Amino acid sequence: MTLLNEAQEKQLKEISTHLRQVRQAKSLSIEDIAAQTLIRLVFLQALEEWRFVELPEPVYIQGFIRRYADALGLDGNALANSLVINFIPIDCNNHSYSLDHKLNIQIPLIIVYILLLVAASAGLFYRLNPKLTAEFLLVQRQNPLPQGKQKILLSPLNSLAVPSPSSTDISTVKVTLELQGRSQLQVKADGKTEFEGILTKGERKSWTAKRHLTVSSGNAGAVLVSVNQQQLKPLGGEGEVKVVTYTPEIISR
Repeated sequence: MTLLNEAQEKQLKEISTHLRQVRQAKSLSIEDIAAQTLIRLVFLQALEEWRFVELPEPVYIQGFIRRYADALGLDGNALANSLVINFIPIDCNNHSYSLDHKLNIQIPLIIVYILLLVAASAGLFYRLNPKLTAEFLLVQRQNPLPQGKQKILLSPLNSLAVPSPSSTDISTVKVTLELQGRSQLQVKADGKTEFEGILTKGERKSWTAKRHLTVSSGNAGAVLVSVNQQQLKPLGGEGEVKVVTYTPEIISR
């Protein structure tokens, strides 16, 4: 379900009315447009009849407008871009200030907690192993290492705070898409839009992200997806609008 603000709804009404009038002037049926653009008929009907709550996200609506206008011989890009899909809320500045203010308060507290935890761990280790700690410090004073090698030696206290290599290993997620039909796609890697447009049958593309990678499709049944070189699988059903997010730890649908 699409939630549009008042300004977006007004823009979309003007655009859809213009498209319907041009279509009728060219004696084209809405079914003709659906067949030519590969847009589902229910979406075209909802667009022309102002039933915007039945449409997918605004980015897909822009794609519908672009393909619809191109099919009528209009400038699809210009008409689609006239629909502003990103509006800044009026209280955005206040919200941003409040968030920054909260972060400024919370960060020092987190540092204090970490220091207290490290101090408590060090004190506990010393109380449990006083002899071992004294012997280690004595050996270190008697046999100092060269300057370049001192970083290799870890004291028993440091070993408590240093995670193993496996725990700090940063993995990535790689997603490969192969089209078995035609679909509007948007791909975001770590929040940055890497691709937005239409891929046709037979095309294959890959993207990599460190934290999360999101794939949005207007026709999920036409998209085969492979995550981290696994077997290709359909993203969803034929004609289904779907948004899927992949992470290195968990693949969520």
